[in-house]
Amino acid sequence: MPKINVYDMNGKVVGDIELADGIFGITPNKAVMHELVKNHLANMRQGTQSTKTRAEVSGGGAKPWRQKGTGRARQGSTRSPQWVHGGIAFGPKPRTYTYSVNKKIRRLALKSALSSKVLSEDVIVVENLNMTEIKTKDFAKFLNAVNAPEKALVVTPELNQNVYKSARNIPGVKTTMSNLINVYDILNCKKLVIDKDAVLRIQEVYA
Repeated sequence: MPKINVYDMNGKVVGDIELADGIFGITPNKAVMHELVKNHLANMRQGTQSTKTRAEVSGGGAKPWRQKGTGRARQGSTRSPQWVHGGIAFGPKPRTYTYSVNKKIRRLALKSALSSKVLSEDVIVVENLNMTEIKTKDFAKFLNAVNAPEKALVVTPELNQNVYKSARNIPGVKTTMSNLINVYDILNCKKLVIDKDAVLRIQEVYA
């Protein structure tokens, strides 16, 4: 079992914790992590892009010139795709890009992402990660104390308004809960700052 230090809010080591091998100690599978990152980004797409076809563009009701005898190519409408101000042929229409991924693959990808952070020594476990008041400056001091000054993902066991509101104005810092962590956020951060209770909950759910 991988064992890492546990810090307090001042950055001092107050103990250690043994992480479950089956969650934090597996060999990372890059293929499934890549698949889940693609899935996350696809599901985030709004899919609201839209263009008008020749049937939707205004105008073009009259034939611009007679069929024969002018020496020009025959035309039936000034709103055909080849005309300026014409409709768009095969252009994008509103659609959904979301798709689902097998549950076993999702679990394997999450375990792989967590294990990769442990291997790179980018996991910081904090004893009782909490803020007594909403104070961005104090939260920034905490991140500096635990050596996670930028691009950190802060994970709490449940919604903590003081932590969330203290961290939301710090560039690159994102907060989430243990039941909402995803592969993209884990891989996208430089440091994974996680409450000790959140670690226990993750191990309980994914064991």
